Amino acid sequence: MTVTDTATETVVVARDLRKIFGDNVVLDGLDLQIRAGEFVALLGRSGSGKSTFLRALGALDGDVEGILQVPERRAIVFQDPRLLPWQRVLTNVTVGLPATSAVRRQALDALTEVDLADKAKVWPRTLSGGEAQRVALARALVREPELLLLDEPFGALDALTRIRMHGLLQDLCRRHTPAVLLVTHDVDEAILLADRVVVLTAGAISLDLEVEVPIPRRRESAEFATLRRRLLTELGVIDDPQI
Repeated sequence: MTVTDTATETVVVARDLRKIFGDNVVLDGLDLQIRAGEFVALLGRSGSGKSTFLRALGALDGDVEGILQVPERRAIVFQDPRLLPWQRVLTNVTVGLPATSAVRRQALDALTEVDLADKAKVWPRTLSGGEAQRVALARALVREPELLLLDEPFGALDALTRIRMHGLLQDLCRRHTPAVLLVTHDVDEAILLADRVVVLTAGAISLDLEVEVPIPRRRESAEFATLRRRLLTELGVIDDPQI
C-alpha cells in the first residue's frame, strides 16, 4: 500500500484498495474520497471489510494493497474506550504525547469540552461507560486530528447515553471540523449524524449517498424514512424498499 499525505480539500483518497486473508477477499478494489470537514458513515454487514478499511486509514494495518492518501494528524476512537486502568483520566488523555504544561492544558480543555474536567484525577474504573467513551473522545481531540476515525464508538452504550453522545459528537465536530469516518451497524445513527452514507458490500462500495434529510433530523420525517428503507434494502435487511 502506498500512503501519502494530502493537504488538498479532499483529505482522504482511497483507490483500488485490496486485502486478501487466506481465501477471503476482505477489500476488493475499494475506492472512496472524503472531503475536509465531511462526516461519512460507513455501513455494511459483518465481514464486509468496514473495520479493515478503518484500520488501514489509521495506519494500523499496513498489509493492504492500493493507493491511500490520508492526513498526518488522525485519531481513532473504538467501541472499547481502551483506557489504561493504572493511569488517571488526565494521563489517559495525554498518553503518547510530550509531558509538557502546554499539552496538559490542552488535555484539560478537551476534558472540559466533553464535560469531564472534574474527572481529570480519577481512575478509569470509577467512570460509567458513557464517561469512559467521552474520555476517549477527549484523547482524540487533544491531538487536533484532521481525520477522526470512529469504529462503532457508541455500540456498547445504552439508548439514552447513545443519544447524548450523538449530540456531543455533533457539537465537537462543529467546533473542530475534522473529516470523520464513522463505522456503524446502526442505520438510524448513520442518517442522524452523517453528511454521506456509504455501504460496503463484499469489500467494495456498493452505495454512496448524500444525506438529504432536513436538519434537525427526525426519524418520523418522510425523508428519513425513505433513506432508511433505501439503506436497509442495500444491506439486505428488507427486500422491498417500499415496505
